[in-house]
Order: sequence, then C-alpha cells, then structure tokens
Amino acid sequence: MRILFQGDSVTDCGRGRSNPTKLGDGYAYFAAQMIKSHFPDTNFEFFNHGISGDRTIDLKRRWETDCIEVNPDILSILIGINDVWRAFDSNDPTTNENYEENYRDILERAKTKTTAKLIILEPFVLMTSPDHETWREEMSGKIAITRRLAREYADVYIPLDGLFAAACVGNSPAEFAKDGIHPTELGAQFIAGHYTNAVARLLR
Repeated sequence: MRILFQGDSVTDCGRGRSNPTKLGDGYAYFAAQMIKSHFPDTNFEFFNHGISGDRTIDLKRRWETDCIEVNPDILSILIGINDVWRAFDSNDPTTNENYEENYRDILERAKTKTTAKLIILEPFVLMTSPDHETWREEMSGKIAITRRLAREYADVYIPLDGLFAAACVGNSPAEFAKDGIHPTELGAQFIAGHYTNAVARLLR
C-alpha cells in the first residue's frame, strides 16, 4: 500500500530529498507511525513529496514526476496557504479562478492517470496574529473552492480550517501553530490523527 503526501512546507517539514523514506518531522511522519500501528498486517510505503513554498501552480508543474510516476494507492494533497500568503507578503496573488484551474488540473490528472484514492486536506490559517484577520476573506475563497473540488474528486475530505477552529476554542491557537501556519508537534499530531482516520475509512 503506497501512500503519497503532497503539498507545501506544512507537508515538507524537512523531509529527505536524497533519502525518499525520510518523511520529515511534521504530520506525514506522525501519520505514518499511526497508520502502521493501526494496520500492523499491511505493508505500507510512504512518500513525502511536499516542497516548502509551493502553490497550486507549482504542484501543477511537477505533477507528472512527483505524483503520476509514483502511482500511489492513496494520494493526499494539502495546498493553498501560499496561494493566499503571497498576496500579502509578495504582492503576488493567486486569483480564485487560477487557484481552481490549477487545482482541478492536478485532480483530474490524478483521477485519470492513477488508481489512487484521494484525500484532500483543507488549507488553514490560525488566528495567531492580527494580520491573519486580513487574510480571512482570501482564505475563505480558497477554502470554498477546495470544498467544491473535494465534492467532485475526493474520496475523503479533511476540513482542517474548521477542525482547528473548533480545537482553538478554549486553547491558544499558538499551541497548534505558533505562526498560525506551520504546525507545532501538537498541531502535526492533530492533523495526523485526522489523516489516520481518513485512511481507515479508505481501508474498510
């Protein structure tokens, strides 16, 4: 059972470039440990192809090599925060139309060129800074598109922005992501737990 994690820095987390079995120290690492523990009789291969800084356009450009040729049994995608962030730190926005076009392209190719079951994880931002409040409209648009595409293409959808919002009631958002974007160990384990539940649904 080959599982491929795709995305940006939230997925990358120091994963190995020369050693493809090195998953980094983020949610991909914790999810792999949890999945192996939950399904000890299944032989898993895990691949982390997340690249820090990536946007949907970057996944689109590298999709053939970094996804299709891997031919995973389960493919997960967590992308979108940089499509939002670059509008504010680099004046280089990704329009909602381009975001949907890029995302739809990679999903369509995944569905037509592989037999992978597809897990889509929702992009998220936690309110750890007043600046993040100004991101919310941009983020909400990207989340709405992601949810719509998930209804068309995904086998399982993990609504991380909503799940984190619920978890932050009574808890500081910084406990899960100090900068609101990159998860702490607790935040990574939080994602991994939901990821493991998603894989369990696919393996029933």
